Amino acid sequence: MSKKQARKAAVLLLLLAGTSSAAAAPQAPTAPAVDAELMARSDALADRFQLRLQTALRTAIAEQGLPGAVSVCSALAPAIAAEEPAASGARISRIAARNRNPAARVPRDVQKHFAELAANPVEAGKPAIRVWEAGRGASATVNYLRAIPMMGQPCLSCHGTDIDKPTAARIAALYPKDKATGFMPGELRGAMLIRWSRSAPAQPD
Repeated sequence: MSKKQARKAAVLLLLLAGTSSAAAAPQAPTAPAVDAELMARSDALADRFQLRLQTALRTAIAEQGLPGAVSVCSALAPAIAAEEPAASGARISRIAARNRNPAARVPRDVQKHFAELAANPVEAGKPAIRVWEAGRGASATVNYLRAIPMMGQPCLSCHGTDIDKPTAARIAALYPKDKATGFMPGELRGAMLIRWSRSAPAQPD
C-alpha cells in the first residue's frame, strides 16, 4: 500500500469511528407530551374551583356584605382545595407572589413559570397557562398553572387600591400578613396550580 493510500485509509477509519461514536451517544430525554384529555381535565377542574368560589362569594356579598365575603373566602377556598384531590386525583391550590395567606406562596419549582404568567397574564383573550412535566417514570408529575388576572368589581373591593375600612379590618383580622392588595385590573393576582401524578389512576370528574 502506498503512502497516499495509507493516508486515505486512516482518514476513512477516523470518519467511521466518529460516526459510530455519534450513533452510540445517548440522546437527551424528551418529556412525554401532555395529552389533550389531561389538559381538558385540568381546565375543567380549574373552572369548577373558580365557579364554586365565585358563586359562594357573590352570595356572601349579597347577604353579609364585603367583610362577610372575606370570611367566607378564608374558609371555603381551603375546603375546596382539600375536597378536590379525593374527587379528581389531582392536587390543587391557589398561589400568589403577593399572597393573602402565607401558605399560598409560590413553590420554588413554580417560580419561573409564575414569572412568565406575571409578564403576560392574558394570552389570546384568556388567562395564560403553562404546563410542564417534572420527574420521570412513576414519580413524574404534570404541572398545570393558570393565571388569575385581576378583574374589576367585586374583586377590586378586596384586592384593589381603595378598600373600605370594615373590609380592610376583616382582612387584617383574618390575614395579619396580607400582601394581596393594591392590584390594578389586568395584573396577575395569582394562579391556579394543579399537579397530576403520572402513576395515579384517572378519576372521573
